[in-house]
Amino acid sequence: MTETAFDASCRLCPRLSDFLDQVKAQHPGYFCRPVPSFGAVDAGLLVVGLAPGMHGANATGRPFTGDHAGILLYRTLHKFGFASASESLAADDGLELVNCRITNAVKCLPPQNKPVGAEVNNCRRFLAVELKQFRPGGVVIALGSIAHKSVVSAFGLRQKDFVFAHAAEHAMQNGITLIDSYHCSRYNTQTRRLTDEMFEAVFARARAMLD
Repeated sequence: MTETAFDASCRLCPRLSDFLDQVKAQHPGYFCRPVPSFGAVDAGLLVVGLAPGMHGANATGRPFTGDHAGILLYRTLHKFGFASASESLAADDGLELVNCRITNAVKCLPPQNKPVGAEVNNCRRFLAVELKQFRPGGVVIALGSIAHKSVVSAFGLRQKDFVFAHAAEHAMQNGITLIDSYHCSRYNTQTRRLTDEMFEAVFARARAMLD
């Protein structure tokens, strides 16, 4: 894997690039490019999601902004002091993250919100750079198993040694702790696979570790 700083013009994955072109034709006002991370590089908390949502980050250009998954995420970040407001409405709404950064395992919108393995692998070069720059002793929260696996791989570690489970904690290099959470998707919250209380417990743990 070649480590590369984020490239806002990346078109490395043909399927994703073609799909973004199609969506841009249908929604000319949408962002429809690789979505950059949000928050300071030297933050103590890094939240890693899966990929931009069609009418969320892909539309607004800010991770988890404009879709259902962002409602619970930003409300929780605000509750535990990681965000200046409880709602992220637009990239220019004035919301600021506090000692927190949000990124995605895949930077571009995938069809049906399902990136294929090659696309996750291609995009890992950007995540690897973020993790290399990440603060020693910090906390990474992976939202879902794909994000978890991409973080583990970006650290150069073996998947079998770090099994995904909600609220599981894993020791990474440089004193960094990886905490797993089910993704705050509409499906997971509506089926109660992930409750507000379960999600908040993960961030409460991160808050305690950073304090």
